[in-house]
Amino acid sequence: MKYDTLGNTGIEVSEVGFGAWVVGTDWWGDRTEDQAIEMLQHAVDRDVTFFDTGDVYGHGDSEELVGEALAEVRDEVTVSTKVGYDFYNNPQAGHGELPKKVTPEWIRTSLDRSLDRLDMDHVELLMLHNANVDEVTPDVLETLDELREEGKVEAIGWALGPSIGWLADGDAAVANEFDALQTVFNLFEQTPGQHFIDTIREQGADTSVLARVPHSSGLLNEQVTPDTELEEGDHRGHRPTEWYETGWEKLETLRFLERDGERTMGQAAIQWLLAHDEVASVTPTFRTNADIDEWAGAPDTPPLSDEEYDRVQELHADNFGIDRDDGMDALRSSVGGDDLEGTGMKSAGD
Repeated sequence: MKYDTLGNTGIEVSEVGFGAWVVGTDWWGDRTEDQAIEMLQHAVDRDVTFFDTGDVYGHGDSEELVGEALAEVRDEVTVSTKVGYDFYNNPQAGHGELPKKVTPEWIRTSLDRSLDRLDMDHVELLMLHNANVDEVTPDVLETLDELREEGKVEAIGWALGPSIGWLADGDAAVANEFDALQTVFNLFEQTPGQHFIDTIREQGADTSVLARVPHSSGLLNEQVTPDTELEEGDHRGHRPTEWYETGWEKLETLRFLERDGERTMGQAAIQWLLAHDEVASVTPTFRTNADIDEWAGAPDTPPLSDEEYDRVQELHADNFGIDRDDGMDALRSSVGGDDLEGTGMKSAGD
């Protein structure tokens, strides 16, 4: 494992982190609490030190499991959680998005409840969960500063989504000097992650990028293949057929990234992300201990050569030689694609 720091905070994160959505819900398959705790502790054994959860994951269940699993190593790990949804007063309707709530009072209340579930007196990183740019008012920014001064959080971040785009929100995070910006970012879905990296460089900002969905929901690690039958409740079952079909075709063009015995495709996908200095950590979705063993080892595999990286970018610019989209455009922006279109950028499916 290798380690990086969040912005200029001095907070250390493992380059491969643990996205704890997986242990709080059954959206990636079912597991018992004991199995979830064992997975979290196995990640610690594999030198993973960054654990990213959120209050809405399992309506608090993920935080409770993370807190229990990490209790004995609390001083050795970096914990992040997210707030911004009101699941306390609203039932979950399938995989639908819950009502958001981003006010100073709600942020404070939600954080206190999160700390209770985690059984911690602070978290290293607090992120606003899928907040819209117009929700992050000066009062909200002031509250985040106050929480840092009070020692309840050490750094602040903005987690984008649940779709892939949300360009205006990410730009606001950089402009307002957030320490971390979390976004979907992978070999297939490079927009707008590449834009945020360019913005950080142009502005000389200290914002670190946290890359989520590094394997494009199972395509790049080949956990979703033409023969895969998804379990009941698996959220990927809601993806359009075009997403699967184009993904499988794109994957074949990237086989040159595999190195037999030295680097798997799943590890190469992580190494491509780590080739960007602004990416501090990558949070793959671990479903098994075998996943942890493979992907936690990614930073120790051969990094991409300049030639390999350039070839990936050439392929992406040509949509990997595919002349149709993947049916996902409607999910790639907070404002129906207008923010991406206004920059002249194309979404990953174009």
